Amino acid sequence: MSLLQAILMGLIQGITEFLPVSSSGHLAIFQYIFKVNTDTGMLFEVMLHLGTLVAVCIVFWKDISKLFIEGIQLLVDAFVNLKTFVVNRFQHGNGTYRRIVTNAYRKFVLLILVTTVPTGIIGVVLNNVVASASNSLLIPGICLVINAIVLLIVGSMEGGRKKVKKTSYKDAAVIGVAQGIAVLPGISRSGSTISACLALGFDRNFAVKYSFIASLPAILGANLLELRHLGDAMNGGDNILYYVIGMIVAGVVGYICIRVMMYVVSNKKFSYFAYYCAAVGLISLVFHFFIIK
Repeated sequence: MSLLQAILMGLIQGITEFLPVSSSGHLAIFQYIFKVNTDTGMLFEVMLHLGTLVAVCIVFWKDISKLFIEGIQLLVDAFVNLKTFVVNRFQHGNGTYRRIVTNAYRKFVLLILVTTVPTGIIGVVLNNVVASASNSLLIPGICLVINAIVLLIVGSMEGGRKKVKKTSYKDAAVIGVAQGIAVLPGISRSGSTISACLALGFDRNFAVKYSFIASLPAILGANLLELRHLGDAMNGGDNILYYVIGMIVAGVVGYICIRVMMYVVSNKKFSYFAYYCAAVGLISLVFHFFIIK
């Protein structure tokens, strides 16, 4: 890997991870039309994702730190309640149970967990479909056009007022389904989840926050599944300096793109990305049907 390739892949990761244009769709298109080798190795891919994860944590540090603390305390209370149940059930005790959801951040933790479940299930179910879909420009092209239509429709909607307290677990599950479907190349994860949030009546700023924080367990889970190959990948880590540079580029660009998305959603500027996705999708379909044989 050259330094230029490391920087280029860092830019692509940082931009497409958070802007509603689909990273997998773009990688498939680059690979087919421009004959670009997008297989950079598992170690580099994990480090790129680490860079974008750090970007999310920096932007939403206050919320994520509180979610982590409340999540640990919630888990402790759940185990205490389990112990109380066992004592009450089998030792005829009379213990009282602790209330689990005592504040908005604890509910936020549970909402993110509910969102993650359907995302994981759909990701596993569609795994083989995604692998085959990435071998053609047809599916990425169609999905990018669909992505553009969704952005146009939802982006023009008036923002609701729904935040954590008014968000139901059913809402969280719907967002999880939207995030799961985004494994298809051409469907943007951020675009689909933010669109789902807006359609459900979320406050626009909260929609962005929910979308990006919900991405943390999804991205971590996807990378954990690939860690079994990390040992072999590290044997070829001669370019570790370039890997680190690519990770930093992905993180810095990702940070900027998160800020851009916060502005875009707040000011109803989704249409620009919709037109772009439609154009790229149509170009992909033209290449599939008339140029690449």
